This record gives sequence, structure tokens and C-alpha cells, in this order.
Amino acid sequence: MASAGVTAELRCSICMEIYRDPVTLPCGHNFCRGCITQAWDHQEDLQEYKCPECQKIYLRRPQLVRNTTLHNICEAFHATETDQEQTGVFCNYCDFPVPATKSCLQCETPLCDHHLRKHDRSGGHTLLPPTTDLGKRKCSVHKEILKYYCTEDAACVCVSCYVIGEHVGHKMMSLGEASEEKKKKLSIDLQKLMAETEEAEKRAQRLEEHRREAQEKADGEAERVTALFRDLRRRLEELEKRVLSDIMSQVQCYDDIIRRLEIKEEELSRKMRHIEELCNMTDPLTVLQEPDTGDLCDTEDRHDKQLRDGGYLDVAGISHTLHTALANIMFVVTGRIYISIQPADILLDITTAGNGLRISDDRKTATNSPHQTHPETPERFKGCSPQVLSRQSFSSGRHYWEVDVGGSVWWIVGMCYSSITRRGQSVIGYNNKSWGLCRRDNKYLVRHDNKEIQLPDGIRSDRVRIYLDYEAGQISLYALCDPIRHLHTFTAPFTEPLHAGLCVVDGCIKISGGIRDCESTTHW
Repeated sequence: MASAGVTAELRCSICMEIYRDPVTLPCGHNFCRGCITQAWDHQEDLQEYKCPECQKIYLRRPQLVRNTTLHNICEAFHATETDQEQTGVFCNYCDFPVPATKSCLQCETPLCDHHLRKHDRSGGHTLLPPTTDLGKRKCSVHKEILKYYCTEDAACVCVSCYVIGEHVGHKMMSLGEASEEKKKKLSIDLQKLMAETEEAEKRAQRLEEHRREAQEKADGEAERVTALFRDLRRRLEELEKRVLSDIMSQVQCYDDIIRRLEIKEEELSRKMRHIEELCNMTDPLTVLQEPDTGDLCDTEDRHDKQLRDGGYLDVAGISHTLHTALANIMFVVTGRIYISIQPADILLDITTAGNGLRISDDRKTATNSPHQTHPETPERFKGCSPQVLSRQSFSSGRHYWEVDVGGSVWWIVGMCYSSITRRGQSVIGYNNKSWGLCRRDNKYLVRHDNKEIQLPDGIRSDRVRIYLDYEAGQISLYALCDPIRHLHTFTAPFTEPLHAGLCVVDGCIKISGGIRDCESTTHW
């Protein structure tokens, strides 16, 4: 390491740092160019210039001359400082800080190239990359160099540990062999990690693509919903104005009746004055020649009666207007909601129908018929399972279909995989390949994997809707009453195409739905 005295000679007396662009004054003292220039620029007396070191006065500002030799020495010192920041190790034998290229394990000394050539002549010493932390290279017990690796204790040991120490009789490997073996294991781990990283990157890429697709769909859906609610608000505001106008116009009828009554009152007053004049006349002929005043007790005016009864405001008519207008609004709005949903025209697959189930010619109606038999097929439900699947299957998108269940009191409707078993526990909802809604004795329940949920009482509907969102993994069930009632939503990561499924224990049920239903009803 460089001595403190040598380092001190390389420091500027103004900034106390190693010279940067050193310049020499006529008096022989050196300073950083920036330091001496700043010192003179900020002094109060500009008539004379002093050397900060010896206080020699110059009447004229001296010319600053670069000290080339000192500049080169300082640049080299700055370079060694950079190396020191990188390795932090310098040769122990150099007076000037020179980076070490090797460290001797026996001597525990860092060496530069120059001193390393001299050190090599000694022989028998172990040289390592430059380091000052050589204690980890020796046994903490015997202070000897670590040369072996104990595989039983997974520890690096010295010769004494191996021969007379606590590792006697243990299986040993040279450090090189153990290192290579560990490198092989690490290489295998690295390959696994690289494969996992690559797979994670692919998954992240796929998810990012799905996210972008979802974002595009979400933006479109958000814009559509915003436009929908904007239109809905406009229609409701127009309806509000129209109904309020009708109400006010009916109230104004009271003003019309009051005006007619005022006119009638004036007419009666005029007649009363005329009668009084006749009664005061003395000429009989004049009195008799005057025409009769007519029936002064007119029957009650229809408007008067309504006013008296308080029934002129047609509340029933207003309610009818509201109900009709709202129904029309919902008809238009719900048609717009279902634009992006595929209406499913379901046909039943007779090759899957179990014995005891009759399928209509149009493949829309399933009727429980105990004496009905079908030819044996691999796809058919075995035994007396009155079930049938749809011919269509769905592996993507959003779809819905509807069932008229008014002709049966015991039925199951739902969806299932085509791989559902055809024998044994094959009833819809009683296995992990199907999802079903069941009604029995006016009780409703939903079932999947033989786990059931009882639905609340009070469901009154002869039509049921099944709504499928395959990508979202949802099957939603609705009762098409007034208003439409959401019954339940199954959530599952679908792994196979789905078929519609029916089970009819008595009576008959019929597939319905299609574009017309799509426009007139909605999925809330």
C-alpha cells in the first residue's frame, strides 16, 4: 500500500483531494486548476494575487502552467482508486497503490504482477484470485488449508480433519471433484429453472394476449352498456314527461268544471233578477205574455258528479299507460342486450334417449312413456333412465335455451359433458359431469356432483331458461316468470363440450326458445 506521506504529496492544499488538472505557480507550489482559479476569482483585493501555500504576492495574475508529470501520476492514482472500488485489494509490497492480481493462501498476502514473479520462485504456495478474506480458505480448528470435501457432513475439511480429526473414516472427495459434481447438479437445476422460466414467460404471454382480448371485449361491452343506459334514461325521461303531462291535463279538467259552474251561476242570477222584476209588475198582461223560465232545477252535470266523488283523476288509466310504456321500453332494450348472445335452437338426440322416454318427430318434446323402448346404442342411457341429450354441443361462446316444463311436475333440466356415464349414476346433477335444476312436488333444487342446494319456495313458472357462458365457466338458471327470476349460477372450469340435457320422470317437457325469445327476454 502507498505510504501516507506519498499520498499527502498528491493532495491539493485547497480542496485536500488528489490533484485534478494540477498547475504550478512561479513559486513552485501546485494546485488544482479549478481550485486556484476559484480562490483568486473570489478574493476581495484584485490588485494582488497570493499563493495559498507560501503567501507569495504577485502583482499580476500569474499564468497557470500544467504540471504534466504530476498530472500523469495523479491520473494513475485515480485509476488505481477505481480498481480499488472494484476489487478493494492492493499489493502489500508496493509503496504506491497497485492492484493485486493474486493472493497467496499460505502468506495471506495480495500481490501485484511484479511481486508475484518474485513470489513464484518460492514454490509450494497456493495462489488465488485477489482477496483479503483468506480465513475462509483455512480450517477453523487446525488452521490448515482446506483440501477435501466430506460428503457425509457436506463440509470442506483440511488434511488433519481427514486423518486425525472428527471426519476420520468419512467418505472424502477432492475439492475439485466435489465442485464439479455440484456444478453438474446446479447445471441440472439451472436447466429446470430455465425451462420453468420459459414456460412462465409463455404463460405470461398467453395471459397478456387473453388480457388484451378481454380488454377489447370489455371496452366494447362498456361502450354498449353505456349507450344502452343512455337510451334507457332518455326513454324513461320522455315517459316521465308524458305521464306527468297527462296527470296535469287531468287536473286542469277541474278548472274547466269550475268555469262552467261560474257561467251557470251567472245565468241563474240573471234569471233570478228577471223573475223578481216580473213579480213586481202590476200589469197582468205583461206578466202572462213573458215566456216561461223553464226547468230551473237541472239534473246534476256529469262533471259535477265526478268532481263530487273525487274520481275525475284516472289513476287506473295512468297506471295502464306506465305499464304499457315500460313494457315497450323493456322490449326494445332487452333485444339490444341479447345481440351478442347466441340463441340455441336445441334438437334432442334420440340415440341418447333412455327407455321409457318418447321423443317427438320434431326432436323438441320429451315425454315419459314407461313402455317406450329403443334400440341398443353406445350413446343411449341404460336401464329406465328417462334422459336425453341434445344433438348440439357447445365448446365456446355464450348461448341460452329454454324449456316449457308446464306439462310435468317432476323433471330435471341442465347441461352435461358427452362423456357422462350411460349407466349407473348417470342422472343429471348426480355426478361431476353434469349440472342440473330439478323440480319435484313443487320444490326446486340445483345439483352437481350429487351435492344439492334447496331453492327458496314461491317459484311459479312453467318456463325455465338455461344460460351458458363457456369461457366464463358459468351455467345460469332462470325462471321466466314476471319479473324474470334468477335461480342459481354454477361456476366451473369447463374442460369438454357441453350438451343440453333433460330428464322427464312424468308428463312431458318441450324445448323452446330461439331468436324471437332472444329479442323479447333478457339475462339479468
